[in-house]
Amino acid sequence: MGCAMNEQYDRIREHVAVLYGEEQAQAIFDEIVELIESVDIPEREKDDWSEKDAFCITYADSILGAGTPLETLHRFFTDHVGNTINTVHILPFYPYSSDDGFSVIDFDAVRDDLGSWDHVFAMSHHHRLVFDCVVNHVSQHSHYMQKYSEGHPDYENFFIEMDPDEDVSAVMRPRTLPLLHEYETSEGKKWLWTTFSKDQIDLNFTNPKVLIEILRVMLSYAEKGASLLRLDAIPYAWKIPGTSCIHLDEVHHLVKLFRDVYGAAAPHVRLLSETNVPHQENLAYFGAEHDEAHMIYNFTLAPLILWSIIKGDATMLAQWADQLEVVAEHATYLNITATHDGIGVRPTENILTDAERQELVQHVLEHDGLMSAKRNSDGTESPYELNISYFDALTHPESDEPIDLQVARFLVSQAIPMALVGVPGIYIHSLLGSRSDLAGVERTGRARSINRAQVDIEELERDLLDEASLRGRVFAGMKHLLRVRISRTAFSPAVPQRILDLGPAVFALERENKETGDRVLALHNVTDQPQPVEFGTIMEGPCMDLLSDLEVHDGDVVLEPYQVCWLTPMDEPEAVEVEGE
Repeated sequence: MGCAMNEQYDRIREHVAVLYGEEQAQAIFDEIVELIESVDIPEREKDDWSEKDAFCITYADSILGAGTPLETLHRFFTDHVGNTINTVHILPFYPYSSDDGFSVIDFDAVRDDLGSWDHVFAMSHHHRLVFDCVVNHVSQHSHYMQKYSEGHPDYENFFIEMDPDEDVSAVMRPRTLPLLHEYETSEGKKWLWTTFSKDQIDLNFTNPKVLIEILRVMLSYAEKGASLLRLDAIPYAWKIPGTSCIHLDEVHHLVKLFRDVYGAAAPHVRLLSETNVPHQENLAYFGAEHDEAHMIYNFTLAPLILWSIIKGDATMLAQWADQLEVVAEHATYLNITATHDGIGVRPTENILTDAERQELVQHVLEHDGLMSAKRNSDGTESPYELNISYFDALTHPESDEPIDLQVARFLVSQAIPMALVGVPGIYIHSLLGSRSDLAGVERTGRARSINRAQVDIEELERDLLDEASLRGRVFAGMKHLLRVRISRTAFSPAVPQRILDLGPAVFALERENKETGDRVLALHNVTDQPQPVEFGTIMEGPCMDLLSDLEVHDGDVVLEPYQVCWLTPMDEPEAVEVEGE
């Protein structure tokens, strides 16, 4: 056993001792080592984040066609997306009972209606895949709950039993539903902890058997083709009654433990933490020593970009972005504007005022969107997320503006996350320029269905070939931005950024890769008016706009409404050639 492996094993044992006490530590550690040594994980190249990286977040059945949804999805990315996106996050594709996949019945199976593990594994040879690891809870219809209800000794204490009269008011909730629900068992009725819903029963990680089972599942995903694991709802995974039960120290030890287990068993696999919380709380999941998640969602971006474009003023965004720094070669942000959920409101805490947040909510409601609330520890409720397609959040569904202006407004919102330090994470319906699915909300009764529509592949392909269609324009514009981005080493997540003050109407930043000499000045007009920009003191000499190939010689440019301009000195190194799609 090498020194590095010995160090990882030592850290694993240390985390186990912190979580479960020294008396139990050795036995639990031995079980973990046995798991690590039993798996057969295909060797894959381990590399650091680079400008070549871009994510697409999608359900397995977001696009439907003649074959299984997984086959159709694979074909769409192969035929139409190519290498402009190298990583695909397939949202939960396991059998489930509610919450569009996040109430998992069987962690070890692919839903029959989606395809098979063979389809998943085949896709992993062409794109890096992100699997969801729903570590906090399971469906009430899972075999775990079935065995627990039957009184099977191996599943005793698998869930968190509570006295319904116990005071749980201190618990921070992302939902307004009751925290405890009643279930029938062989020993009579029991009240169990449910952070999200009655159908999603929280696992009890204070029971080491739960830890071992979840580690088994996680390692099996690496065997089946996962290159990244998304730790769903990880802040809530460890509970101590009487506390807020979010971000506990034990949660951070749990993430460190997950990371070290993968460091020993599958060093190429990375962890993505899902922590839809205020920015400083979010940053904590990198770990003080960058020893927790390899990537965190940059949740603050979505509401701040929306706010900037609504107000035609990027001041707030620029002030916040100025604090974003390179994390480490192996750790970075996933820059998103939309996901399968909604636009989080909590990440704007300490950035926007309550009145400004309410203005954001009102704007979305006026655009036919919805708002979901959360329950605070003092019993009050406040906005949690905004449910709407990002396109409709920016442009009213009944707007009579020219389509070119609508598309430009949307593309500037997507270009900003691509230019910032980090890796762009693009939701499938942003890639496709989808509008809000109000019929879906009416059909399911769930606010989040508004941005979870299913698209027919034949109709989609017709739209993508139609240069006049909304989908065709958005898709072409997104691919063009991505092509340029992956060709410039200045956009590597390891390259620092400098936020520039060129006036409130323009979000501006500079990226310079000292190793390659590649340098980009990224300008984004967040208004519907032309904006003159002088940049001669920042970038001297003739420049070229990478997006239009137009030359700029006088140190100034007039940005058209919502125009994006990525400038590079004409004597800078040429772009890295991007091979075909």
